[in-house]
Amino acid sequence: MESFSLILAIVVVTALAFDFTNGFHDTANAMATTISTGAMKPKVAVAMSAVLNLVGAFLSVEVANTISKGLVDEAGIRPEVIFAALVGAILWNLLTWLVGLPSSSSHALMGGLIGATIASAGVGAVHGDVLVTKVLIPAIAAPLVAGIAAMLATRLTYSLGRKADGNASKKGYRAGQIASAGLVSLAHGTNDAQKTMGVITLALVAGGAVAPDSDPPMWVILSAGLAIALGTYLGGWRIIRTMGKGLTDLQPQQGFAAQTSAATVILASSHLGFSLSTTHSVSGSVMGAGLGRKGGVVRWSTATRMFVAWGLTLPAAALVGALAEYVTGFGNWGTAAVAVFLIASSAWIWKLSRREVVDHTNVNDTDDTEPAGVVTTAMAAVTPPPAGGTATASDDSVPAFPSQATAERTPTTTTTV
Repeated sequence: MESFSLILAIVVVTALAFDFTNGFHDTANAMATTISTGAMKPKVAVAMSAVLNLVGAFLSVEVANTISKGLVDEAGIRPEVIFAALVGAILWNLLTWLVGLPSSSSHALMGGLIGATIASAGVGAVHGDVLVTKVLIPAIAAPLVAGIAAMLATRLTYSLGRKADGNASKKGYRAGQIASAGLVSLAHGTNDAQKTMGVITLALVAGGAVAPDSDPPMWVILSAGLAIALGTYLGGWRIIRTMGKGLTDLQPQQGFAAQTSAATVILASSHLGFSLSTTHSVSGSVMGAGLGRKGGVVRWSTATRMFVAWGLTLPAAALVGALAEYVTGFGNWGTAAVAVFLIASSAWIWKLSRREVVDHTNVNDTDDTEPAGVVTTAMAAVTPPPAGGTATASDDSVPAFPSQATAERTPTTTTTV
């Protein structure tokens, strides 16, 4: 085997940098609902998530093998191609983090890899069957399955707990949220940390440092786990705010249902080797939980922006990856130029983020004045009233907006005909 070259070392460092951005970008997947409902303090929540992300990285290598052995043809892939792919993925992660949109780090990585591979070796170097069956189909199915499961689970939890003491029930569900949040963090480590392992292993194969068809070496597993854990601990507070408060308003029962549903979907996909987006799964489950509570609200304008970001992730990262690969094709100076561009762009995005700082002290501060929208209003109109026709303090049909609550508290005169 050849020793590490400079370009291979650059690729490994860049891959770990992507893994770091993946960590803080996707912290919201595990902890947004737990933080927004007050089940855990923000800093404690991200610390727990970081530890479990690290543990999850050691549980499986199926997803890593999907990327390193299945998505693209290893033959003819140079380390520069992997570097270009990572540039596209990192920049997309940072841009969506800046605007607080929970897009898929997984699809950013795979989009960058596909674009750079096509620019280097042509369309034939991408395995279309793997792309469709293990990337695109799960991307569509995951949020739907998780959303439906969360909506049904939310309705079931409210139904079962209707006669329970309100305060005791909320305490129990908060404890359940902590457990389910830990499960999501563990699942995130088994899925997302492995994607970086797969990319590093692919680069090592391309650089001749390990044999083809090799599993990720132990040092790759450990470094990828540590990088995503560190990023998770720092917390992607902007996206946590969007996921926890900007998309819907969750009660502890809903948070528990959403996280449990998402964790089940993610762990099942990791076992099957699907390179699933944890962001898609958790976002779908949060929306499903929002719709599962009578009177619950999903802010569809925020959801629409999120859907647009999902649709743009693969092509946008692929385009940047392809352009970066074209520039690296000019030799060492081209690779250096791409590296300088990546560092300068990252610094510029970070500087822009300082204009409005979001951290653990203000992550739950939101503007709740957005109207419910046509879909939510229509669903509320056909929701049957609670038994007895009178809402109680413990009923799950509490209005989501202050104006609605005020209207319900205002005495009215009813005329019986």
